[in-house]
Amino acid sequence: MRGGQSLDKEAVSGPGGSSAEHEPTCLEERPKVTGPPAARPQLSSDGLRHAQVSLCQTRTQSPVCSPGDANCVEKARAMPRPRVLRTHFPAQLLPPSFWESNCKFLYVARNAKDCLVSYYHFQRMNRTLPDPGTWDQYFETFISGKVAWGSWFEHVRGWWELRDNVQMLFLFYEDIKRDPKQEIQKVMKFMEKNLDGAVLDTIVQETTFEKMKANPMTNRSTAPKTILDQSISPFMRKGIVGDWKNHFTVAQNERFDEIYRQKMKGTSINFCTEL
Repeated sequence: MRGGQSLDKEAVSGPGGSSAEHEPTCLEERPKVTGPPAARPQLSSDGLRHAQVSLCQTRTQSPVCSPGDANCVEKARAMPRPRVLRTHFPAQLLPPSFWESNCKFLYVARNAKDCLVSYYHFQRMNRTLPDPGTWDQYFETFISGKVAWGSWFEHVRGWWELRDNVQMLFLFYEDIKRDPKQEIQKVMKFMEKNLDGAVLDTIVQETTFEKMKANPMTNRSTAPKTILDQSISPFMRKGIVGDWKNHFTVAQNERFDEIYRQKMKGTSINFCTEL
């Protein structure tokens, strides 16, 4: 899962809330290092990373925008409210209007080891990103934060430390895999929605990894091979918890654990790395 979601006041915020009373000017402005006044985490020179934030809401779908699409702002403006806007931005790069518009944020975080594996295979098949090289080379790239959207550690810490200062539901991918119905109910409550049991069961069924992998609306099977080459690796690959054990060497695992302890020191966040 890559990204968080924000919800316009009737819901602005990725598997990646509420609505804004005025046009979110954040869509027009260049990204700025910013954050809600109560807490503005700092971003190191390593840059920004892909990871797990999505701006979330109900009812309408996010505009489909390709890299470099100059019409994204117009597409977002044309969406009926409440709007769902998705992003991979770290909190520090969201434009100020997101913090000023009473948005709701839905953030989905995945454990760093499985994120590394998933992102490695994603970058192998994504022709718009640099070739990741070998697994050993990409391991070094990832832990240094030199990937799209920057350091996983900074990205996750940044959003985690904001969770009590804004309207945010912080979810874990591993919890969704363990008990999807329970996590969907959390989203319902956060979005102030009431769904009957049959609708809830349908959502649970239709959002399984297997269903989404087979669904052309979610599996990116219509994307041209020049952008996503799924002959190299499918866009939706395994979706399991613990696949890192099939990639990490013992030495890499021990080194990663030490780096994790250093970079996440002082935070209360806890991840599950296997089910």
